[in-house]
Amino acid sequence: MKLVYDVYDKPKGLQLIFLALQQMLAILAATLAVPMIVGNGLTPASAMFGAGVGTLVYILATKKKSPVFLGSSFAFIGSMSAAFAGASTMSLGMLGIIIGAFSAGLVYLIIAVIVKKVGTKWVDRLMPPVVIGPTVSIIGLSLAGNAVSDLQSSGVPNAPVSQYISIVCGLITLIVTMCFSVYGKKFTKLIPFILGIAAGYFFAAIFTAIGFATKTDEFKIIDFSVFAQNMMPKGHIGIESFVSLPDFVFTHAAKGFKHIYPAYFATVLVAYIPVALVVFAEHIADHKNLSSVIGRDLLKDPGLSATLTGDGLGSAIGAFFGGCPNTTYGESVGCVAITGNASTITIAAASVGCIMLSFFTPFISFVQSIPSCVMGGICIALYGFIAVSGFKMIQKVDLDDHKNLFTVAVILICGIGGFSMDFGAIKITEVASALILGMITNKLLTRKEML
Repeated sequence: MKLVYDVYDKPKGLQLIFLALQQMLAILAATLAVPMIVGNGLTPASAMFGAGVGTLVYILATKKKSPVFLGSSFAFIGSMSAAFAGASTMSLGMLGIIIGAFSAGLVYLIIAVIVKKVGTKWVDRLMPPVVIGPTVSIIGLSLAGNAVSDLQSSGVPNAPVSQYISIVCGLITLIVTMCFSVYGKKFTKLIPFILGIAAGYFFAAIFTAIGFATKTDEFKIIDFSVFAQNMMPKGHIGIESFVSLPDFVFTHAAKGFKHIYPAYFATVLVAYIPVALVVFAEHIADHKNLSSVIGRDLLKDPGLSATLTGDGLGSAIGAFFGGCPNTTYGESVGCVAITGNASTITIAAASVGCIMLSFFTPFISFVQSIPSCVMGGICIALYGFIAVSGFKMIQKVDLDDHKNLFTVAVILICGIGGFSMDFGAIKITEVASALILGMITNKLLTRKEML
């Protein structure tokens, strides 16, 4: 695709600030959701700080050649929950998730060393376009249900009117985003997500105001209570209402050394290491997808060993601060694809912004207050672009050849159908399962390699 800003280009002034803010808004909803799902003392602010630091580490490791943001990984939610479940104290649980993240990062580093020695030709043989293309599509399609569910989510149970209002706000968000992306002039064409979210939030605020004025709960789409919860923790407004230090995980973890025991240590390693091996497959798919967007193969330059090193170190360091291992975000790739802005400086600015704003309580509250329906409208576009970019990879694949046809069919049906496998706390996701079955199918039906 034609890029407005290539990898080494540097947007200046207000353009850079707005483009960085757009990247942040694209990834923050999911990044902040992980600590809220896991709970046990993890906070959105610390996860946001960890994501920012982890992304900067990734950018340095990849020599500023890979424009993607790293956010909290959903794949490790089960692992994090297992670390807390097996802990006798909260401090041990905090220490456990740091140990787990470091062990997962170590897996990435070991694979990176192996790749450095043997090269990446095996990746191309194992994952040709007929395998990687539909797998990338699955990354987007497997999230389609989440986007539609968010679009229809109002937060008000048993309230059909509220659901219709949510759909209206979500569709307004989507339409405004699409219109600015297609018809926007100059700078507005580069920030369709900011404008879309602003429009959706504005209309949601109008409906919410009507709800308060008429005392009708079904119209209250925005939950403004998060501002009071975050900005008045002591029941009154003080300096902590505006600026506060994130509750970093490492500050609690140090006390966990008093309670650690061998069985718990083994439990954590078993919960994290297999997941790291599964996420490795998704790492390749994400970078193949990003490669197709920016027009250069990231697995060759800066190289798979560099991207794995960046992902592994970024994941471990992110968890040290926020508890959540990081991973490359499809939302970030989708944002690059739609806007044509592949500037790594933008990603770095977004990372610095995350670090700085993690101390700013009103911003954390604002992001948490964005209605699910508004983010649902945005995600329809983001996830859709990921799916389409995968299909573009197989444009030149001969689907009249039954080997290719069956390979694509197996990946799409298993991925869209939600085929996954659970082994205790270990979950092989839909994307990873579809990729594994696709590779097996492709090799099984490749006659030359069977003889």
